Amino acid sequence: MNVYLLEEDGGGVCMFDAGSADMAGALASAGRGLGGITRIVLGHAHPDHRGAAPALAVPTFCHPADKADAEGDGGDHYFDFSELSFPFNHTLRVLLDRWDGGPVNITGTVEEGDEVAAGFKVVHLPGHAPGLIALYRERDGVALTTDCFYTLDPRTSRKGAARVPHAAFTLDTEGARGSMRKLAGLGPSAAWPGHADPLTSDVAAQLERAAARG
Repeated sequence: MNVYLLEEDGGGVCMFDAGSADMAGALASAGRGLGGITRIVLGHAHPDHRGAAPALAVPTFCHPADKADAEGDGGDHYFDFSELSFPFNHTLRVLLDRWDGGPVNITGTVEEGDEVAAGFKVVHLPGHAPGLIALYRERDGVALTTDCFYTLDPRTSRKGAARVPHAAFTLDTEGARGSMRKLAGLGPSAAWPGHADPLTSDVAAQLERAAARG
């Protein structure tokens, strides 16, 4: 899981996404070296993205459309493990439970256009999750995209081309395609996802191809 630390104007760092529960100690240590984690902004509420937030115990924010899931079951109510073959469906169920730190106390919400830190603004990209957000910085075109797209096949752990998030964990696959196109329309220079490797060249074209391919 990828977590991003963004320098705050007043010192310390804002953390975008919170990884898995077992990352809490390492994240706290990394944050201390940068003046401390002042707050968390969740890219979305899934267990592998909210996991360390309860243990870190700092103010935590998300999009309004993901607040109930962040404070509840982490989106489990729309996961469909029948989309996965045995035994992987069972294995991933166990892993998600292990990664999850449980419900998060959400301090407040962020919405489209809000500036978060270091010049990054919120872009709402629903589909994989109803309140999934990216952070986009216009001056250099860098996008932090959580699970708007995958560059990792969750069934095999193989890295590869950008792809639509897997249907087993996605509320609205067609919405996810639309959000990938919305992200492409920003013309990002680089797109850093929630798992595996970033897109750093021909980003818009890669996203458009992935949205069309599925």
